[in-house]
Amino acid sequence: MTDLVALGADALMIVILTFAVYLPRHHRRDMVVAYLSVNVGVLAVSTALSVSSVAGGLGLGLFGVLSIIRLRSEELSQIETAYYFSALALGLLGGVDVPLGYSVPLMALIVAVTCISDSRWIGRGMQRQVVALDRAYPDAAQLRAALGERLGGRILSVSVQRLDFVNDTTLVEVRFRPGSRAGGAPDIAVDGRAPVPCAEREVPGAREAVA
Repeated sequence: MTDLVALGADALMIVILTFAVYLPRHHRRDMVVAYLSVNVGVLAVSTALSVSSVAGGLGLGLFGVLSIIRLRSEELSQIETAYYFSALALGLLGGVDVPLGYSVPLMALIVAVTCISDSRWIGRGMQRQVVALDRAYPDAAQLRAALGERLGGRILSVSVQRLDFVNDTTLVEVRFRPGSRAGGAPDIAVDGRAPVPCAEREVPGAREAVA
């Protein structure tokens, strides 16, 4: 009876994690299949090991194979990796011989932490982009100004991944907050020129329209 309750708790938690938390936020059906499969696979293996006389080293070897499969598959974001290991941990807790007073609260804790940490209230309004610029920017101030102009927001952090002087390009990873500058658009300060306030920019065709 205790084992059935643990299996039911695992099934409930993985359904909540995948269909109530992950899918509405990230909309990747392929990852839902992966999370469910990993959870059920780990649950089956850990249950079999808990009721058999097989050495624990075999179980560790199986979990190592799971990690290798993940590392050799499509690259996942840090958020998707967190969901992956949450599904794995839920299956492990549901399959091993752990008292329900520990396993069920731990399952609930895993789902709750994942749900809260992936909510829009954590880092609200911040976005991450990998941007390729058609010019090499060795100067950090000019790079941030160019990114602010193109992305239309406040640049929080910039990490240059490649600076190519031969092809005159820059590849950067940028984190920014859209539309957070005064006036809703960034001031332009590129190539060492003074920034131009939004109110003083001339809109093409404006004079002709007034005339």
